[in-house]
Amino acid sequence: MDSLTRQDLDILINAQGEWCVSIFMPTVRAGTEVQQNTIRYRNLLRQAEERLAKLNARVPDIESLLAPAQGLLDDPDVWRNKSDGLAVFVGMDQLYWFRLPITFNELVVVERHFHVKPVLPLLSGDGQFYVLALSQDQIRLLVGSRDSVTEVDLGGVPESLAAALQYDAPQRQLRAVGGSGGGTVYHGAGGAEEEKPDILRYFQKVDRGLRDLLADKNPPLVLAGVDYLLPIYHEASTYPHLLEEGLTGNPQALTAKELHQRAWAIVKPVFEQAQAEQKALYDGLAGRDDSRASNSVKGIVQAAHEGRVATLFVAFGEHQWGVYRAHSHNVHVHHDRQPGDQDLLDIAAAQTFATGGTVYVVDRDQIPGGKAMAAIFRY
Repeated sequence: MDSLTRQDLDILINAQGEWCVSIFMPTVRAGTEVQQNTIRYRNLLRQAEERLAKLNARVPDIESLLAPAQGLLDDPDVWRNKSDGLAVFVGMDQLYWFRLPITFNELVVVERHFHVKPVLPLLSGDGQFYVLALSQDQIRLLVGSRDSVTEVDLGGVPESLAAALQYDAPQRQLRAVGGSGGGTVYHGAGGAEEEKPDILRYFQKVDRGLRDLLADKNPPLVLAGVDYLLPIYHEASTYPHLLEEGLTGNPQALTAKELHQRAWAIVKPVFEQAQAEQKALYDGLAGRDDSRASNSVKGIVQAAHEGRVATLFVAFGEHQWGVYRAHSHNVHVHHDRQPGDQDLLDIAAAQTFATGGTVYVVDRDQIPGGKAMAAIFRY
């Protein structure tokens, strides 16, 4: 799959079993290095086998558990259309895989639940945004993160503005005029204002088509197109996170990477403002010893399971091993990983997300207090 929805993440968070294997790897999109993708995946499967063996799993059980994941090697759909990273989750009678716009570090985790922290940036905090590129010949939807971008298959969303105008008003003679930024806009004999109702109806069709693709998502959406089209799409759109500022000019002249780079300049301040506000709130609470601010691993894990974490900062790529016992709410933190340990950072992040909190997966130097986690409690 090429996207991760809130429902997908809820399924992963709630899955439990004696052995849940989570595999993350970067993928090469093109060139001679592409063959390294399957080689890397085989190596990670071998690591999973070794981890399971150390947990005293029997060889037949290991083979049975990993058989669906092994089968992905022969599935052309997995390797045909590549993104920046591949995430695979396999448990007893469970297999989920996602091609995602994240350059993962290689990682294999075997626990009693799936390890989800590496994918959380896509659905929370400052992780993901969309770019909708509008032109008379083509509509493109891109999904991006800070470092990568992928084009989204629009499925049944109508893709041609020119064709739609001709279909909606076949009796009119369309004429092409230059738009600002080198783009082209089709107008009828009566001029731009006469054609606006047709364009508006078409954009309403596009908006309806995007509802399924963007359902239950909240990343910001940036429009790209000639300046005449952008306010019309704003009028048609029902997506609540459409940004006012857009990219003007002809998007057909820009590659996906160029659109991503220009859009990131717009969304970065939006992400930074929200995160900065939460940092300032944490610092203010911590400065007056308010118990709603905490960087205690034990306290945060317990509060996350109680649904009390409103905002969580957690270190990207780091782990804090230990054990959380749900029946007693006891948390044991270990200096070194021990058999049966869980990543307590992952537990806190997953539970915060599951209970409606905001999670920022960031570098450690961006976490207030300088530890691996910091949280603002609801109460």
